[in-house]
Amino acid sequence: MANLLPLEVLKAYWSTGEVTINLVIFLNLLGALLLGLLVGYERSYHGRAAGMRTYGLVCMASTALTVVVGYPEHWYGGLVHTLVGADPTRVIQGVVTGVGFLGAGVIMKEGFNISGLTTAASIWAASAIGVLVGVGFYAAGILLAVLSAASMMWMSRLENWLPSRQAISVLFGFSKTQAPDEARLTSELRSRGYEIAWGSAQVIYQQEKLEWRFVAVALGKGQGMPLACLAKELAQLEGLESLHLTPARN
Repeated sequence: MANLLPLEVLKAYWSTGEVTINLVIFLNLLGALLLGLLVGYERSYHGRAAGMRTYGLVCMASTALTVVVGYPEHWYGGLVHTLVGADPTRVIQGVVTGVGFLGAGVIMKEGFNISGLTTAASIWAASAIGVLVGVGFYAAGILLAVLSAASMMWMSRLENWLPSRQAISVLFGFSKTQAPDEARLTSELRSRGYEIAWGSAQVIYQQEKLEWRFVAVALGKGQGMPLACLAKELAQLEGLESLHLTPARN
């Protein structure tokens, strides 16, 4: 019986040239991860839902899917010439599009609270890992998997170590006759270590009642009052009928 998987074919995937290209791809992935983390930290610091892990994973996976197209002569261990009519770039395009819809399905939004962004980004990163393995860049695929797993497991520790600000979503419901103005709300929150992110503010008036919805961001790391204490104190506001506080990002 003929050998269905000659040793020479396996060696082709781990030849000096293939390993060198995998290392070049790895350096691209590492650089993209660091740049994505930088952008993600800025967003996280300002109370946005998508943080360092989400930005890092998306930036790194995008690089993986882009850089792989630059080395077609090294696909499949350099044996791509044996495939007639093959066009992996079309397959990659279909994979990225399909997985994008899958990732969107795990993102949940409730008010200002958004969850599932990192999970969606990790699904997309997993598709990039599959593409790298599929075209024969095994070492790069392994390294991307390790970087992705490390980002999800330990990047939150880096976020906690860096200067950061707690973000909470706030919903105030006031009675018909009594409702504080903008300056009063700002003062009440600042005295408890928070400021209003005015770009998120919504003011709703219905049935002669006023409702405020916004994201409040701590003035600095460790300055914001704990959620339970904050709720207890804000509940004393004159005219307040309902109060809802939740973390603004997950």
